[in-house]
Amino acid sequence: MAKKNLLAARAAELEAAVEGLFTGTPVAPVKKKKRRKAKKAKVVKATKKAAKKAKKVAKKSKKKAKKAKKR
Repeated sequence: MAKKNLLAARAAELEAAVEGLFTGTPVAPVKKKKRRKAKKAKVVKATKKAAKKAKKVAKKSKKKAKKAKKR
C-alpha cells in the first residue's frame, strides 16, 4: 500500500510539473519525508531497569547488615 501511495504522489507531482510548463507557474518544491531514527529506547530502558534492581539489592543488603550489627 505504501508503494501505491508513493506512486500516486509522484504521479501528482509530475502532473503538476507538466501543467506548470504549459501555464508558466513554478512548481512547488517537494518536501522529502524524514527517515525515522533507530530506536535505542529498549536498550536504554533495560539498562536502567538492571541498574535500579542492583541498587535495590545493595540497599537491602545494607539494611540487613545494619540490622545484624544492632543485635
